[in-house]
Amino acid sequence: MLTPHTVASAEQDPRWPAVAARDASADGRFVYTVKTTGIYCRPSCPSRLAKPEHVGFAESAAAAEALGYRACKRCRPDQAAGPALHRAELVAEACRRIEAADTLPSLAVLAAESGLSPYHFHRLFKAVTGVTPRAYGQARRGERVRNALTQPETSVTAAIYDAGFGSNGRFYAAADGLLGMTPTAYRDGGANICIRFAIGECSLGHVLVAASERGICAILLGDDPEALARELQDRFPKAELTGGDRAFDTMVAQVVGFVDAPGLGLDLPLDIRGTAFQQRVWEALREIPPGETASYRDIAERIGAPKAVRAVAGACAANAIAVAIPCHRVVRTDGALSGYRWGVERKRALLDKESSA
Repeated sequence: MLTPHTVASAEQDPRWPAVAARDASADGRFVYTVKTTGIYCRPSCPSRLAKPEHVGFAESAAAAEALGYRACKRCRPDQAAGPALHRAELVAEACRRIEAADTLPSLAVLAAESGLSPYHFHRLFKAVTGVTPRAYGQARRGERVRNALTQPETSVTAAIYDAGFGSNGRFYAAADGLLGMTPTAYRDGGANICIRFAIGECSLGHVLVAASERGICAILLGDDPEALARELQDRFPKAELTGGDRAFDTMVAQVVGFVDAPGLGLDLPLDIRGTAFQQRVWEALREIPPGETASYRDIAERIGAPKAVRAVAGACAANAIAVAIPCHRVVRTDGALSGYRWGVERKRALLDKESSA
């Protein structure tokens, strides 16, 4: 039999604010019941909020069902993997709305459509994707600009407006972060961009570190230093490549030290250029601690795209910043080592070093 509720029992309960705010961080701690419908929900359930006089609380799904309530079909509080899955689905849907919009929806609009408060939606979005909704939207617009600029028939102005920028001024204010250069220079293959680089040795062979004015733009591993230099030139065919100075050599030594002693960590400014999806994957990779691994499926779920396992593998393969963006920590679902841009043996050596650090 369903138990009665009073106004005081709901509004004065310390769990009520989490329900009222649809706080996703409270999922898994308790469920709330609704007398008028006979269902129970997660705190973050996006359904219309019930009146407090109809709301009660239970410690778990089993406890709610013992009282005669049934699980909500919208937030699925009875599923073991529910909290993480539900949060990922909310964020994935928000990402789709951002990608489909001509202009970036406001935080308030995105939060309302997800059934959360702006504060909790912002926190949830960043926890799942590694970036804020605004940063994700800017990355998406940047991808549209980059794609448009590769089309000779598309003017710079058309590319800017088609990507969702309301004015040229707004675009140029963000151009450095989106392209790392002017649109004209980007279309010209990075002409007039200066990139410093140096090559050192580590336990895995040779390592090349390159940086633009924005930060590190490549960390490459290999056996042949000349081949590494050619790879950098192919990556930035029209950029000016110069050798690094003593200060830059110190940065290279820091990278080499991280390769040989990963437990020390690596905190470097990164010039990460990629699509919005690749950036989400790379941010997720940087959250894998040394000594631990994750599967491609794990990463896909973390970024709210559980069906994009192959795309995640492609983003890992496209990563040109070895070690700092640790794609070597991604393995197959069965734990076996898969391909690695710098060789599976180097991948195994890196993982062995980290597990023993």
